[in-house]
Amino acid sequence: MLLALAIVLCVASGYLMVKLTWPTGSACDRILCFSLSIGFGLGFFSATFFACRALNLEHLNLQHILTIDVSCFALLSGSCFLRQRYRKAIDFPRSSNRDLELPGGLHPFLITAVIVTLAAAFYSSVKLAIAHPHGEGWDAFSIWNLHARFLFLGGNHWRDGLSPLIPWSHPDYPLLLPGAIAHFWMYLCNDSSAIPAAIGLAFTFSTLGLLYGSLERVRGRTAAMLGLMTLASTPFFIEQGSAQYADVPLSFFFLASIASLSMYDQLPANEARDRGLIVLAGLALGCAAWTKNEGVLFLFAIIVASLLVLVLDKRQEIAASELQPIPSAWSLLVTLVLAAAPIFGLVLWLKHVAPRGDLFQAPVIMLQKVLTPARYWAILKWYVKQFFRFGEWWPVPATLLFPALYVVLSDRHIAPIPKSRSIALWTLGLTLAGYFVIYVITPNELYWHLRFSLNRLFLQLWPSIIFLFFSSVSFRSFNNVSK
Repeated sequence: MLLALAIVLCVASGYLMVKLTWPTGSACDRILCFSLSIGFGLGFFSATFFACRALNLEHLNLQHILTIDVSCFALLSGSCFLRQRYRKAIDFPRSSNRDLELPGGLHPFLITAVIVTLAAAFYSSVKLAIAHPHGEGWDAFSIWNLHARFLFLGGNHWRDGLSPLIPWSHPDYPLLLPGAIAHFWMYLCNDSSAIPAAIGLAFTFSTLGLLYGSLERVRGRTAAMLGLMTLASTPFFIEQGSAQYADVPLSFFFLASIASLSMYDQLPANEARDRGLIVLAGLALGCAAWTKNEGVLFLFAIIVASLLVLVLDKRQEIAASELQPIPSAWSLLVTLVLAAAPIFGLVLWLKHVAPRGDLFQAPVIMLQKVLTPARYWAILKWYVKQFFRFGEWWPVPATLLFPALYVVLSDRHIAPIPKSRSIALWTLGLTLAGYFVIYVITPNELYWHLRFSLNRLFLQLWPSIIFLFFSSVSFRSFNNVSK
């Protein structure tokens, strides 16, 4: 009963956060809204629990947590009511971009393929979760679940989990997953292994739902189904989603930020444009930074990308009806940063109290590595190798799917690139470059580090890449194809 109450409060809080930022007067598609609610609800649960621990509340127990959760729910409800009542309703049209038009007889086959793919993904995920109740791999039980147990069982001594005496647990890592797990454990009054497994599955299928819902909103149902099938049929995504690692949750927030910016481009371009989706993107960036250190890199990458697009965009002189004027664009960037700031503040506080991470060494050692050309060549070869074997697809690499789909589906029409897509492309490129730099200066043995992490770094960006491909490719029409 208490677990059901916790689930309801979590998802409902996430729903209210989405509702609070969604364009006023416009309904959010059910799948999209529900998927966003799960991810942001878990992020909200994590932040509130960690804040309670950080404030060292005496004898924190179920009654205190329940009071805090209900109070936050009431506050969010009141905020939503006031926003809906006093803000002007805005029409939120669907994208005018042409969806992939298939002959009518093919639609039932596509729907059937989607159902079969989702059923197979669900079966595989549950089977892996049951087979590995404590997570599949070192990071699950020695980092994320260990940190969750310190938060839950440690009481006011939870900071012992940040001890430098256990450096292999990476005490400086962000705590979104551990905080959410510990929050649910507080309702159960025990550290059941079912909770981290369930949260892993929740993030896996909410990422699938978010990809489908956002693609349907910006492009259409056929493109959304194809994107959903691409992600759901990626074996490595399903495997990692059940492994209780933080990479799939991180990919959720990466996708949420990019999709929110893309959906914002659909709003009527005028000075009264609702900025709620910019706030939603900022919250996703804050949650990404609170999930893994790579989220911090992504946060700064999207800020730099936004600055680059604003400075280098030569279309700023086009009429305001077609493109945002410069002052408004700068104010949107400020809105994005301010929205990410509260959760990012938790990251900064944790970095302040936790021992220094092992990534950055003495400047002299890092300089020596930076000046070693062999390291660059080794990393580049691994990038190329991972590109061709990413996803664990057999026999065709997942990354070769998009060129094939482009040849089959695209009419090669070159359309103007929306500003949100330019920002997203720059962001992904800068993030990959940031990963490259980290490998150059890593204190770990280079080949070991590349072997056990590069595939997961690619996975973090994979849902966003799928979204960008299917939202931007110019589809040809197949309706008039002869039988």
